[in-house]
Amino acid sequence: MRIVNIIAYILVIVGAVNWGLFGLFNFNLVSSIFSGARTVGSVIVYSLIAISALWLILSPFITNGVLWLKNRDAE
Repeated sequence: MRIVNIIAYILVIVGAVNWGLFGLFNFNLVSSIFSGARTVGSVIVYSLIAISALWLILSPFITNGVLWLKNRDAE
């Protein structure tokens, strides 16, 4: 579960940076990487970012309020 949370955080950060670039400079990083906003690669990345955001919202409810980002043994 820890690795899923870390991947979700990374994808949500990518999405936030993309929205920031788009809002400030009218530059869509994801669509420029995949040569268009509606290409297969862009749609996959946008979908993964949305799923990651939903996971980060729902994960604390599944784990009784704990969002694991490090090993449980390290505590």
